[in-house]
Amino acid sequence: MQQRGFFITFEGSEGCGKSTQIRRLATRLEKSGHTIVVTREPGGTPIGEEIKHLLQFSKIGHAMTSEAELLLFTASRAQLVRELIEPSLKTGAVVIADRFLDSTTVYQGVARNLEPASVKFINDFAVGTCRPDITFVLDLDAKVARERMLRRPRPVDAGDDRMEQQPAEFYDAVRAGYLDLAKVEPERIRVIDGGKSADEVEADIWNQAQPLLTALQIRK
Repeated sequence: MQQRGFFITFEGSEGCGKSTQIRRLATRLEKSGHTIVVTREPGGTPIGEEIKHLLQFSKIGHAMTSEAELLLFTASRAQLVRELIEPSLKTGAVVIADRFLDSTTVYQGVARNLEPASVKFINDFAVGTCRPDITFVLDLDAKVARERMLRRPRPVDAGDDRMEQQPAEFYDAVRAGYLDLAKVEPERIRVIDGGKSADEVEADIWNQAQPLLTALQIRK
């Protein structure tokens, strides 16, 4: 019987360095002989990419309510779990996701002030039994993260990202939400200092991930 793979998620505010560290971890694991599947939220499937456009770049999206936002993010996630994540895990692959259910818990449940029990119910419905084996939260001062975010290169034809237009208070709430969540689930959620150099952050992540991969006997 094929052994189930390993599910790693990365979380944090915009500009915290998730994309860089996902690339580095994926490269490191590939060199170790693992089959790697990298995905992102929202998106990751054709349906998810359409939802991503509506959530982030569509002009009509600026009139979106917090409740509609919640349902669209989780709709994209429900498709991603069933179309990509679970099938990949069944083949023994290591799946690395740029955001997953914790983003909804924090962005919509905390920063948008939606009722936590409702957010949890919808999240649970969307993902079923699929849960990350480990989650890395790249923690970074909200002001620094925003400055990084604004410096990121953007495609010439890309419109304004609705999620990047939120006020500073929104990102303060996001950071606090992730830190509070990590206190509730310390075994799964590992907080990494995103203010360190990229090399130091990579080393911190590897030191946390390697023992778990070894314990599950999927390290080659």
